[in-house]
Amino acid sequence: MGISRLAVVGAGFMGSGIAETAAAAGKSVVLYEPNEAPLELSRRRLAESLTRAQERGKLTAEDAQGVLSRITYTTQLAGLEGVDAVVEAVVEDPKVKGQLFQDLDRLLPHASFLASNTSSIPIAELAAWTSRPERVLGLHFFSPVPVMKLVEVVVALDTAPATVSAAQTLAQEIGKTPIRTKDRSGFVVNMLLVPYLMAAVRMFEEGFATREDIDEGMKLGCAHPMGPLTLCDFIGLDVLYAVCDSLYEEFKRPEYAPPPLLKRMVVSGHHGRKTGRGFYEYEQPAAAA
Repeated sequence: MGISRLAVVGAGFMGSGIAETAAAAGKSVVLYEPNEAPLELSRRRLAESLTRAQERGKLTAEDAQGVLSRITYTTQLAGLEGVDAVVEAVVEDPKVKGQLFQDLDRLLPHASFLASNTSSIPIAELAAWTSRPERVLGLHFFSPVPVMKLVEVVVALDTAPATVSAAQTLAQEIGKTPIRTKDRSGFVVNMLLVPYLMAAVRMFEEGFATREDIDEGMKLGCAHPMGPLTLCDFIGLDVLYAVCDSLYEEFKRPEYAPPPLLKRMVVSGHHGRKTGRGFYEYEQPAAAA
């Protein structure tokens, strides 16, 4: 069965991006949040994103209106009834995600798959909350979702081949390139990326070089599109800290351990671009109405 009606749970930056991408590819999307404020912020983000796309000539006004018309918003979990599949993109808390997967499992017995966009939590741990672990897997998108082409398809111990096939097909249909990975912390990309980013944080923490020189060094010396500290801010320091914790817990290797500076920044609310301050300062995001 193909996926024509997709549920996205979580209307934050990632969830909104997933919803926009799926709707732009012609999918009908139901975006869920238990509170109205995040949904209203998501609506504004979507409108701004579509306006930018029109200004760059990548989208006509008619196409933009089509994207808007294919997304519906709900504060009721029951509003997801009848969807063909789910992608979850809520806070990186295994208990929150686990309870959600349990609820979705009960509500949607006929959905092709329940996928998590987690970047650090084992898929098997989430699947254990359900009565049908064979239809649970990871679909790890990258930020910003409408731009980044990669999706990691994370296959857990009990994930069925049909589930993997359905998820990979959806990824391709919405314009992404899927790569398959085992259910290990960090998957493919973060397992390689995190040691590099943490090395940059430690270098800055120790006063070895300025933030600007660290970033310029990697941009001009290695042809990276952005420097590591800028990338940390873009990803979100709170997200990175959770990924580091997960990687270190699983592998006990020092290159995955979050440096003390990162912890201090996270607990101080300096999470990067989304909060207006990380390793650099940014214009404060607009508050929800």
